[in-house]
Amino acid sequence: MNDEAQPVVLHILGKEYRVACPPDEEEALLTAARYLNKKMEEIKASGKIIGVERVAVMTALNITHELLKEQSRKEEERELSKRIETLRHKVEAALEECRQVDP
Repeated sequence: MNDEAQPVVLHILGKEYRVACPPDEEEALLTAARYLNKKMEEIKASGKIIGVERVAVMTALNITHELLKEQSRKEEERELSKRIETLRHKVEAALEECRQVDP
């Protein structure tokens, strides 16, 4: 198996980009490029942002916001899971204590 990076052609806002990519990551790269292109097209189509550079920056800000929001959500889920686990242990300990008192 060849693990060397191979050129992959991406199309973003009608322009072609060649990016070196390991073969096992090519599909993920293509998916990311399609997502980026879609988001950039949406911002460009809104007509509020003029210029490719500004479209790229606004897209980067939007995607970064999405990422940070998702990371925050996952952190909240981890904290909630920890709290649930702590409560579960307390309940189990209380039940065990009851079993020992009332056989």
